[in-house]
Amino acid sequence: MKDQEVLDPANDAEADMAAIAHQCLMTALDHSNADHINIILDVSEEGEAKHETPVLKLPPRALRFFADVLRQMAKQEPMLLVPQKHELTTQEAANFLNVSRPFVIKEIEANRLACRKVNRHRRIEFEELRRYQAAQQEQSEQALQDLTKLSEDLGLEL
Repeated sequence: MKDQEVLDPANDAEADMAAIAHQCLMTALDHSNADHINIILDVSEEGEAKHETPVLKLPPRALRFFADVLRQMAKQEPMLLVPQKHELTTQEAANFLNVSRPFVIKEIEANRLACRKVNRHRRIEFEELRRYQAAQQEQSEQALQDLTKLSEDLGLEL
């Protein structure tokens, strides 16, 4: 993944604007069952005479996406926009998972992480990485629950 694909965190002013815009969008979406939403764009400069304002017609799903982006901006967190079918190299996958490249290759060879080969190179779909990450998180949570239950059964509670 290239550095320019990562959107830097918002500054304080942008975060404030994003939080307000997020609230407005969510309020509009919460009270609407419409198949589309019209957004009126005010593109006039201050002090300029009013003229016909363009109307943008958007599906609610697009507004939910914008609301998600605005929520992340309000939190001042960096964002990465990745197409669902985007394929990553084993090094990029390792960076995303915060593990080593040899670990990713071991997971592929153990059939826990799916990939496809392009000549001798492995390519992993971003969706597959997300699936793998969710499965690992689930496995970790289950192990923690098992450990907690075992300690309760043995009377090792604090």
